Amino acid sequence: MTEWISNLFNLPELAMPSFGIASILDIALIAFVVYKLLGWVRQTRAWGVFKGIATLAMIYLVAYFLGMHTTVWIISQTVTWAVIALMIIFQPELRKALERLGKGRRLPFLTFLQEEKPDNSEVVVQEIVDALQKMSKVNTGALIVVEQEVPIKDLEASGVLIDAMVTSQLLVSIFEKNAPLHDGAVLIRQDRVKAATCILPLTAEHLSSELGTRHRAAVGMSETSDAYVLVVSEETGAISIAKDGKLYRGLTKEEVQKMLLSNIKPQKSKRFSLRNRK
Repeated sequence: MTEWISNLFNLPELAMPSFGIASILDIALIAFVVYKLLGWVRQTRAWGVFKGIATLAMIYLVAYFLGMHTTVWIISQTVTWAVIALMIIFQPELRKALERLGKGRRLPFLTFLQEEKPDNSEVVVQEIVDALQKMSKVNTGALIVVEQEVPIKDLEASGVLIDAMVTSQLLVSIFEKNAPLHDGAVLIRQDRVKAATCILPLTAEHLSSELGTRHRAAVGMSETSDAYVLVVSEETGAISIAKDGKLYRGLTKEEVQKMLLSNIKPQKSKRFSLRNRK
C-alpha cells in the first residue's frame, strides 16, 4: 500500500509510523481543521472552485490508472502554479478566515492578549434602541457598529473622534440628514460613542437588490468582526442587524434590545438567534 502511494506521488518509500496517543491527537486535530475549513469554504464563493479542484483530482486519478501519461504530466505541472494563483484570487477570503479564527473566546489561551472590557449596561442598550426607534419613525438612515470582543480600532481611525457618552439624542443628531457627520458609521465601544463617519468594508456576498450600501457595509463589517452592526433604512425606516455575516431584517424594538443584551450582558440573558427576515 505504501509503495503504491509512493509511486503515485513520486515519493520515497514510506514507512509505517508508530501509533500512540500523539498520533490520535494528530489525526483529531487535522480532522477538526479540515472539517472547519470545509464548513467555511461552503459559505464563500470558493466552494465552486473547491468542487472544481475535487473534479480535477478525480480526473488525475483516473488518468493515472489508465496510463494517460500526457494528462497526468499536465495536471502535475500546473498544481504548483494553481496553488499560488488561488492564494492571490482568494486573498480576501483567506484574510477573513484568519480574522474569524482570532475572534472572541475561540482561542482561550490567547485571552491575555484581549483587552478587559466591562459589560455595557442596559441603560446604554436602551439609549441605542431609543435612537433607532426615533430615526426609524422619520426614515433617517443610520449605521451603528457596537464593538464586542474583537477590537476594531482601525475602524475608529477611519472616522472622526468623538468619545462621548452614548445617548439617544447624540446618535439622532449625528445622523440628521444635514449634519456634517451623518455619512458613514458610528462606532460604539462600551458606553462611549468613539467615532463617527467611519468607513466600513462592503460584503462580496450577494444581497437582495432592494438593499443599499448601508446594508452591504453592515454585512461586510460583521463578516470581519464579532460586532453588532445596526442599520436604519432611509427608504423604509426598517431596522436591521448584521451579525456574523448574516442580516436580520425588519426587527422590532423588543427584538433589537433582546439581541443586543444577549451578547452585551451574557450573565443575565442567553444567546439567541433570529432567522433572516424580509
